[in-house]
Amino acid sequence: MAMATTTPTNSSGSTPLLSKDPGTDNRRGRLLAVVIAAQFMALLDVFIVNVAAPTIRAELDASGAGLQLVIAGYTITYAVLLITGARLGDLLGHRTMYLVGLTVFTAASLACGLSQSTGQLIAFRLLQGAGSALLIPQVLSLIQRNFTGEARTKALGVYSAVIAIGAAAGQVLGGVLVSADLFGASWRPVFLVNVPVGVVLLVVARWVLPRDGGRGKTAGERAAGRVRGLDLPGLVLLGAAVSLLTVPLVLGQQEGWPLWSWLSMGAAAVVFAFFCGYESRLSRGGGAPLIAPRVLRIPGMGLAIFRIGVVMAVNAGFLFALTLHAQSGLGYSALHTGLMFAPTAAIFGAVGLTWRRWPARLQSALIPGGFALTAVSALAVGLVLRDGGEGGTWLYVAFVGIGVGLALGFSPTLTRALSTVRPEDAADASGLLATVTQLGQLTGVAAFGALFLNRLESQGAPGAYSSADALLVCAYALAGAAALGAVSGLVRMRR
Repeated sequence: MAMATTTPTNSSGSTPLLSKDPGTDNRRGRLLAVVIAAQFMALLDVFIVNVAAPTIRAELDASGAGLQLVIAGYTITYAVLLITGARLGDLLGHRTMYLVGLTVFTAASLACGLSQSTGQLIAFRLLQGAGSALLIPQVLSLIQRNFTGEARTKALGVYSAVIAIGAAAGQVLGGVLVSADLFGASWRPVFLVNVPVGVVLLVVARWVLPRDGGRGKTAGERAAGRVRGLDLPGLVLLGAAVSLLTVPLVLGQQEGWPLWSWLSMGAAAVVFAFFCGYESRLSRGGGAPLIAPRVLRIPGMGLAIFRIGVVMAVNAGFLFALTLHAQSGLGYSALHTGLMFAPTAAIFGAVGLTWRRWPARLQSALIPGGFALTAVSALAVGLVLRDGGEGGTWLYVAFVGIGVGLALGFSPTLTRALSTVRPEDAADASGLLATVTQLGQLTGVAAFGALFLNRLESQGAPGAYSSADALLVCAYALAGAAALGAVSGLVRMRR
């Protein structure tokens, strides 16, 4: 008796790219290229504006606070709305929200490039961050829902590599565009460069991305008639908690850590506790919480959150402190400074793509070994630069060590944590990990940046030696944070 066959569908209702027909790999490759390109573009905008900041301030006559909001406005709305973007993708469909987010991001980039005042630029940067928050969670969700097995592992390796490369590339590209002064446009190309790329991605994505079916719900959810709403009280509470945390982290250092910044961070903890209590009660009552408790109970998810937070904090703190030292202490240009980070980014990307092929006997040691290597290498950077010199060959050896170490701390952690995530939980897991990534970066810049700047101010007159001393103190702290990651790496994730 012949058995009826059906084509399996993913939880967005579209046909997953799991079959073994000859065109499957090509379709996977096109989908991955489209979503990763958008991820890369949005990530660039976290860093690309930094090197253009002096020119923006001069041409728009921006105040110090105004310039901070130009740089930080994107990050604030991005971090606050990430979880919301993930839930909207789950509710309305990941393809739909990818296109909406990319449209908002591209339009806001054009508006940023055409801004005539600081106020306009701040407003459009906030909008640009909101577009990214709608766009970025869909990247991991689309990977989770359309790839499986080894194909998913490879796709997550590419995703991990892009995160590191984007950070360094943003500073390099920013320096190139500002230095080139294309068509006399000064700082504006750092935003306008997104427009043609965004338009091309919009056209290609409509062709490549699988169509949403059932508005993002799984077949089981459709059959049961369950619709996960937006959980508006949860959104308000989480948004308030993240805002209360991110605003002082972004603005506190420049303002000298006033009392309001500490009160705000304390209030963030209180509001987050209210959020957790509300979500637990909602789940027990049969409701649909913003973050399903079962996501937090996924084997290894708690450890993954901690490790990813540490990697992002160390990476961001390292980039920030070394950028300040290179430009203020060594007198490097923005372009020269950006190019310093190229080896770290390249090695991070290469390791992120290849660690799975390393000998099986090494796999269990990759995460603790990666964090340990990061600790040693961060300390080495501070030591080879401690006399105010340029470090020579040993500096770049240490950069390679940091690239390898951070990649081993991040890529295996992300891949193993997501390997057991069910398709219907992909949106929640994606939003959660994307938020942790962003908050880790903010925390790293705030904590290690404050340590560097406070030490530099205590040295009196600025100079290469004083800056190197501040960097060494920061390197000790970076090494300590990485050592905590190494300890966590000794704890095996439950499978």
